[in-house]
Amino acid sequence: MSKRTEIAQLLAEPKIGEKVTVMGWVRAFRSNRFIALNDGTGMKNVQVVIDFENMDEEILKKINFHACLKVVGNLQESQGAGQSVEIIADEVEILGSSDPDQYPLQPKRQTMEFLRDKAHLRMRTNTFSAVFRIRHAVAFAVHKYFNDNGYYYLHTPIVTGSDAEGAGEMFQVTTLDLNNLPRTEDGKIDFKEDFFGKATNLTVSGQLQAEIGALAMGKVYTFGPTFRAENSHTTRHLSEFWMIEPEVAFFDIFDDMDLAEDFVKYLINYVLDNYPDDLAFLDQRIQQEEKNMPKEKRRPMGLVEMLRFVVDNDFERITYSEAINILRNSKPFKKGRFEFEPTWGADLQAEHERFLVEKKFKKPVIVRDYPKDIKAFYMRMNDDDKTVAAMDVLFPFIGEVIGGSQREERIDILKSRMADMDIPEEELWWYLDLRNFGGAPHAGFGLGFERMVLFITGMTNIRDVIPFPRAPKTAEF
Repeated sequence: MSKRTEIAQLLAEPKIGEKVTVMGWVRAFRSNRFIALNDGTGMKNVQVVIDFENMDEEILKKINFHACLKVVGNLQESQGAGQSVEIIADEVEILGSSDPDQYPLQPKRQTMEFLRDKAHLRMRTNTFSAVFRIRHAVAFAVHKYFNDNGYYYLHTPIVTGSDAEGAGEMFQVTTLDLNNLPRTEDGKIDFKEDFFGKATNLTVSGQLQAEIGALAMGKVYTFGPTFRAENSHTTRHLSEFWMIEPEVAFFDIFDDMDLAEDFVKYLINYVLDNYPDDLAFLDQRIQQEEKNMPKEKRRPMGLVEMLRFVVDNDFERITYSEAINILRNSKPFKKGRFEFEPTWGADLQAEHERFLVEKKFKKPVIVRDYPKDIKAFYMRMNDDDKTVAAMDVLFPFIGEVIGGSQREERIDILKSRMADMDIPEEELWWYLDLRNFGGAPHAGFGLGFERMVLFITGMTNIRDVIPFPRAPKTAEF
């Protein structure tokens, strides 16, 4: 097989007059003469011009939508509008045919719901190829950022005996015969007979184990799959998703906020700098989609504009108590426009978060010092004994994207919090040991990878930014 030139490289560095070999899939075939060919290396197609009078009729019949071709020809400046160069084909070989009557994806607009049922084919569309190129870019940028800043990548366990969030909504892992379960004398399942000798689950977070790394190596991060057995069918939840969790020794809550802001700006700038074509396509797609929507349902700004809104502004920083006061004194609250009343002691709702970002401050916002009763046991108690050193990063349109905290390093207070929340000390003896033997102030946060990709791509359903979504009753591929 002669040496192939990738289409993205060919278009970036066109060598006019040279003979080239390209391979890819047919995106369009017009007038039995013009083929739009794409090989997945970028958003742009290359136009192939064939002489249909000299083309084998059997080959012509097989040049259908998404047939796979090898084309050899001369690269020249295009004679028509819409592209700068084109290939005048000398040879066309069918590498893989595609029956247009049977192929499920037709060259027309498809609904997201339909494409979700065709997850083995949806990456072939312009929308999803752009989304998954950007997903790759964000993942690469995560590793590059942390590596360049002296962090160590820590692989935390997927199978775990602890519940980091205390949520209880976990997938159990077992090798026991479900039709013949071993029982203890009091009739309970005897997990001592299981593979690990105890009850185990798929992890919901690598944070607790990341703290082990931070208190030995200083700066670590995890980036791996996490699982939540929550029976949720919303556009914001997945049963299998990826989390990014840095953990840093000698950090307080303010260092944590600095890291979060710098990190998300870096990720967005990386995509803006390196994937402008994909972003421009997705931006245009959103504008078309929202054209006929009521104003209140549209985004506050275009996609690229929204990304610039994040990277070009210093994030506003306020306390939870200040946020509640702002919300209660706001026009939407006084006019009864909030669906949920902002009350001290309750979580902020998406409508509250968006008001703070889009209306009040007109920039991303970091809210800190949340009531202790709505936050996890490991978050550091503040001196007021009512709040903990927790923080959330709020973006336009999507609301919260990061949740983090300074961790409780004082063992007596940590034990007291665990007791208040009915978390047995014997289950987390090793976590307490970290405080007994050279404990130190430390902090970290969690960024849901799919939430970040959702924001950067402008998609509206989280199932559309992961190649093979896992959700209730959904594990087809």
